[in-house]
Amino acid sequence: MGKSTQVIEKWIPDDQQFWEQTGKKIANRNLWISIPCLLLGFCVWMLFSIISIHLNEIGFNFSKEQLYLLVAIPSVSGALFRVPYSFVIPIFGGRRWTTFSTIILVLPCIWLGYAVQDLNTPYIIFIIIALLCGLGGANFASSMANISFFYPKSQQGGALGLNGGLGNMGVSVIQLVAALIIFVPALIGDGQQLANGNTIWIQNAAFIWVPFLIIFSVCALVGMNDLSTSKASFKEQAVVLKDGTMWMLSLLYLATFGSFIGFSAGFGILSKTQFPNVDISLLVFAGPLVGAIGRPLGGMLSDKFNGIRMTLVNYLLMIIFVIGAFIMLPGIMSTDGNFLGFYVLFLLLFFTAGFGSGSTYQMIAVVFRQHIFSDSIKAGATNEAANKHAVTMTAAALGFISAIGAMGGFIIPQLFSISTTLFGTASYALIAFLIFYIVCALITKLNYKAQ
Repeated sequence: MGKSTQVIEKWIPDDQQFWEQTGKKIANRNLWISIPCLLLGFCVWMLFSIISIHLNEIGFNFSKEQLYLLVAIPSVSGALFRVPYSFVIPIFGGRRWTTFSTIILVLPCIWLGYAVQDLNTPYIIFIIIALLCGLGGANFASSMANISFFYPKSQQGGALGLNGGLGNMGVSVIQLVAALIIFVPALIGDGQQLANGNTIWIQNAAFIWVPFLIIFSVCALVGMNDLSTSKASFKEQAVVLKDGTMWMLSLLYLATFGSFIGFSAGFGILSKTQFPNVDISLLVFAGPLVGAIGRPLGGMLSDKFNGIRMTLVNYLLMIIFVIGAFIMLPGIMSTDGNFLGFYVLFLLLFFTAGFGSGSTYQMIAVVFRQHIFSDSIKAGATNEAANKHAVTMTAAALGFISAIGAMGGFIIPQLFSISTTLFGTASYALIAFLIFYIVCALITKLNYKAQ
């Protein structure tokens, strides 16, 4: 260690003696501070998935397309911000960046809390706030890259699965907490009258996260570590963008995490348009919850049984469940459709999207790391130099691949919007998902072999 215990000079987690005596305790402490910071990031990222449902009810007059866009925009900005966030950990350090990237989320929360109280707030202001909410989604790239440095290869699936899975649970937490907290009288601002005579305090859904963001920013500053062994410039890391293997793996992750975050963003509005007589507001949280539970399970089982094998099985299940959801839509088997069947099958889709996020991430970490290591050895690097280069490049690749995956949060709500607006049904969107899952299953089967 260096002069400051917060900056670690020597870090060799694949050395069994170092790991057991020193590394494990430090890595786990960083992980358990990282998780709530990431969870809060996801809460902020998905704010508009709840807020948008109620905007017109409290007096705004936005079109269906405008509301779908508000839901989708944080996913776009989250994906775009993930690109620079993929490279920041080796430049600034995990402790400092986690602190900054968590505390900055106070800004969109406070701004949104005041914006929803003023019916004269223009649509463009909500667009800007939605873009800033995307910063919460970007945290995933830097958080996962940071945690990947702390753990040995044999435990990366489990550690990344816990960090990503419990972090992803923020999507469920925001949808459950926001659905309840808006009925609690606010300390800041007046309530909004609904057409049925009830009063809600929609600003609570934004303000509630501010104290927690401050608390866990302090925890990150005080309790986490920076690894000097992970230092690398942007230029050194950026070569990963030229790697064809990384782009292929990005497509696989888009099918899993992209589905998870896209369904999380759009399922509430989708259900409301397809089954208008069903009140979905208190049921939406369950999908992201089972998806978040599935992610660490996917990571841990991949550590044990091989990520490639787990990912292929998962794609096959996604194909089956999306066919089932299609059959349950109104106008397919019956005029009114079957909401209960549709809801259950979407819960299964959420679970497989989460499980697959864990399995593909573990698969990516192993496949890409071995790919870079082999190339470095062929180029004449020593084992130690090749391993260090592989770890750094894999961390950058994981972050960038997560940026591609986050685009699902934009693509899926927009597919729902196009399908329902042009054809009056979500069936064409589900057909597009089915084709994509089949393609990804074929890519996995034909290009990667389980060892």
